[in-house]
Amino acid sequence: MACDFLQSCGHHILDRNWHAGHLELDIVSEAADGLHFVEVKARTAPVTTTVPDQVNGIKQKRISAAALQYLNKKQLDGREVYFDIVSVLFNGAETVVRYFPQAWIPMYV
Repeated sequence: MACDFLQSCGHHILDRNWHAGHLELDIVSEAADGLHFVEVKARTAPVTTTVPDQVNGIKQKRISAAALQYLNKKQLDGREVYFDIVSVLFNGAETVVRYFPQAWIPMYV
């Protein structure tokens, strides 16, 4: 669902569930503005925390480290990089997909 949503926003999916050792990226996509490293948060209602709070500082550092590995391995230097979140909320028969572009800015990517 998250990939379908991103594609409907003009993203081209480059990788899903990409691993480098113990590090993982849920989705790597490319859009007109650059590369997007997307964390997917799927939850069943009710949810007690906000979506951005579900990706805390430790998780952000791990995703940022994985993104750096990805950029180096794929030799994609010099491109604009974004860190986004896609939330998929299952609420009975309803499924709500929300996109949080530029959810955070890492300190070292």
